[in-house]
Amino acid sequence: MSEIAYVNGRYVLTSDAMVNIEDRGYQFSDGVYEVIAVANHSLVDLDPHLERLDRSLSNLNIEWPCSERVLRIILAQLLKRNRLKDGIVYLQVTRGVAPRNHAFPTAIIPSSLVISVSRAGRPSRDKFIEGVKVVTTPENRWGRPDIKSVSLLPNVLAKQFAVHNGAFETWFVDDHGAVTEGSSTNAWIVLSGQEIVTRPLGNDILAGITRMKLIELARAGNMRITERPFSLDEAMNAEEAFITSTTAFVMPVVEIDENVVGTGKPGPVTQNLLALYEDHFSQGDEK
Repeated sequence: MSEIAYVNGRYVLTSDAMVNIEDRGYQFSDGVYEVIAVANHSLVDLDPHLERLDRSLSNLNIEWPCSERVLRIILAQLLKRNRLKDGIVYLQVTRGVAPRNHAFPTAIIPSSLVISVSRAGRPSRDKFIEGVKVVTTPENRWGRPDIKSVSLLPNVLAKQFAVHNGAFETWFVDDHGAVTEGSSTNAWIVLSGQEIVTRPLGNDILAGITRMKLIELARAGNMRITERPFSLDEAMNAEEAFITSTTAFVMPVVEIDENVVGTGKPGPVTQNLLALYEDHFSQGDEK
């Protein structure tokens, strides 16, 4: 069955979906996006995704393409029309269509809204059982990765670097030798005493929704969370490591740059966090 997408006011078959060649998202990557998981016919953590969308739009001075209430209706309609039980929704907003010019259009133009769905599943169970490998690369992105911009070329190259080296993910490492985040994930380590460490929010990392929810779940379970930068050396000598994202869930990391982490197997803290998150995820969220 062909998937149905939403493109600037119309529900269309994905095969028929088109955007204007002068859309600033196409010309300049002048736009933002969100990836929202769907579980049991419900959007997971929709409220914080829309809050982050609002922050991204505000930071780039892009107008909402419609009201939040209307956007929720559109999302619900897409799930219904695609009969989507489990998968993901990709939502993209750009500044709109205007003659190509680096400066913002002087005329008032409507922003563009494109939403598509995918039945892509979660990573294979084997990856959660065996863990994955991570490689590293120097941080080379612009200074505001906290904005969920569609301008992702450094992230794309970093992900391909991982693929080329037989790894699942690439971690960016800043000029101080500290890990910032992955090409599409947030980075975590577990130290002695079951201390769970992840970089604090700021302009240098994305405020991951899975990251946010996992911190909430862990603290509710009286687990010890520390938000601070951690070095690559510290990560390599950690007892456990893992990554999080909407599509990676809570993924154990067992090797960093060919150095074995801990026992070389997913550790108990990571497994516990995965179980907590899976329970939350399976409930969905229709808010």
